[in-house]
Amino acid sequence: MYIVGIDEAGRGPLAGPVAVGVVAVPGDFDWALIPGVGDSKQVSPKKRLIIFEQAQVLKTAGMLNFRVELASAQVIDQIGIVPTIKHALTRGLEKLALASTSCRILLDGSLTAPTEFQQQTIIRGDATEPVIGLASILAKVTRDRYMAQLAEQPAYYPYAFDTHKGYGTKSHRESIVAHGLSTEHRVSYCQNINLWGRL
Repeated sequence: MYIVGIDEAGRGPLAGPVAVGVVAVPGDFDWALIPGVGDSKQVSPKKRLIIFEQAQVLKTAGMLNFRVELASAQVIDQIGIVPTIKHALTRGLEKLALASTSCRILLDGSLTAPTEFQQQTIIRGDATEPVIGLASILAKVTRDRYMAQLAEQPAYYPYAFDTHKGYGTKSHRESIVAHGLSTEHRVSYCQNINLWGRL
């Protein structure tokens, strides 16, 4: 029996994709192999990277498996954040080829898996269940790397995505007013920003 943890990163930013982490570990997995796992928001960026790299080592060794699925700003605008996360979550499960009879899924917050799976949604599960915490960290690192890579492309220089990762900071909102929306912005999330404020 596998234990599967699922969490997302990037539900609220004004720009960039949402990331959904899906982690599968054996029921007797030894968490001492990957110490320090917890809520990605409470783990330092340096520690998150160490945990991410160790998870990759363990994946290569066949001791755990994981997927991080990204869903774009355009999809979020088209169908909304909740359906987008649900679709990404389902893709992650499918790509890990997990049978509903061989796993139990633990999800953070308000997330739910397809109904054929045995599952439990846990409020603040990323802080109390290591498998959810690991999913949270893998999703966060993957999304942060994506935003940092965007920041290196000339089209996105004005937005400094590497500093705020697309969240609605004062400097980010000011850059939107000054330069308008990029193709990575979630138009539906930016409707309350005065894009004509620079005139």
